Amino acid sequence: MSSESLNTTGAFSQAKDLKNRIFFTILILMIYRLGTYVPLAGIDPLALKEIMASSQKGLLGMFNMFSGGAVTRMAIFALGIMPYISSSIIVQLLTGVSDYFKSLKEQGEIGRKKITQITRYGTVLIACLQGYGVSIGLENAGNLVIEPGMSFRIITTISLVAGTTFLMWLGEQITLRGVGNGISLIIFSGIVAEIPRALASTFELGRTGALSALMIVGIFVLVILTVLFIVFFERAMRKILINYPKRQVGNKMYGGESSHLPLKINTAGVIPAIFASALLLLPVTISNFGFAESDTFLKISSMFTQGQPLYMLLYASGIIFFSFFYTSIVFNPKETSENLRKYGGYIPGIRPGDRTAEYIETILMRLTTVGALYLTFVCLMPEFLIAKYPIPFYLGGTSILIVVVVAMDTVTQVQTRLMSSQYESLIKKTKFGK
Repeated sequence: MSSESLNTTGAFSQAKDLKNRIFFTILILMIYRLGTYVPLAGIDPLALKEIMASSQKGLLGMFNMFSGGAVTRMAIFALGIMPYISSSIIVQLLTGVSDYFKSLKEQGEIGRKKITQITRYGTVLIACLQGYGVSIGLENAGNLVIEPGMSFRIITTISLVAGTTFLMWLGEQITLRGVGNGISLIIFSGIVAEIPRALASTFELGRTGALSALMIVGIFVLVILTVLFIVFFERAMRKILINYPKRQVGNKMYGGESSHLPLKINTAGVIPAIFASALLLLPVTISNFGFAESDTFLKISSMFTQGQPLYMLLYASGIIFFSFFYTSIVFNPKETSENLRKYGGYIPGIRPGDRTAEYIETILMRLTTVGALYLTFVCLMPEFLIAKYPIPFYLGGTSILIVVVVAMDTVTQVQTRLMSSQYESLIKKTKFGK
């Protein structure tokens, strides 16, 4: 074992706060996984198994992926965290067009708390609508519900809303007291937990002859290449040179240094893929379960399956839109330019102020275009393969993207907190170790 790894291990053993945060995160995720196995009341499990076995493509498969397999078991977490994501989309869109939400955003911490509260209320409202829609869809499935009626609808709706609200609270607790982004980690854990089952079903397809051995090897090679491709793009960035002028204070010269303004190619991260998926799932709460039997539904449902032009077009459009939209929210070129001018920094050959903001915005637009195309390629290319062959949804581009990006972000946060604890211990030794 190298000295560097030994130092890291020793530092980790001393980072008590970080260990507590990691253990807390694991505990919360275990609670979430247990909840995905708690079934809704009044549903025939055998009939549910038969229906779900033949309805794993298209939006149902995507819905099941984001819920961590809770849809196939029709658990209390069947809606997953998607109502919260849908509410976040609506609030963020309103932030860009509504003066009221713009003013809230400018109010700092108080405004942020108000926006969070509105998002929570929106989550409950959307969950109520989706939960009631699911209850009606379950009743229309034939012999699935043991005792259909208004009581079943009310109990099902309350159970699903309570499950989603509890998930929202768990995600917020991870963000506050754990490591990483809570909502992303909940989606991440649901996908990771179902991957072994997806691998087992893939090998089973090879055993039965549905997939050839060469095809299975090709699938795993494609998955590995996709992971490497994602890691490369997530690490890639454009560094803008920043110079600081020299200044004299007394007899000493200060400044004259140079640094870099790092701009990631994919500034938005995994958010566009999640938001685009949520946008596809939102308007078809009832139909995505495949319980309706009308000709109109069947036509609409067939359009929202893997490989279909409408499905691909809407998905790609959503990813590209949210890539630019979310980047515009998280990065403000004018604010960055003002901060540079305040501290005396400048880009060589570019006048400080508006010209600097325009220059940064131009580079950011080019990078976001590349990032949006990269996300679209990763999310859509495997979908054609899934549409053609009976491959589990969990081996698709969207699920791999979420797993890799969330894992990288979480590891980065762990490393940051580890370095922070090292600096704190060093300061203590410097002060009191003499």
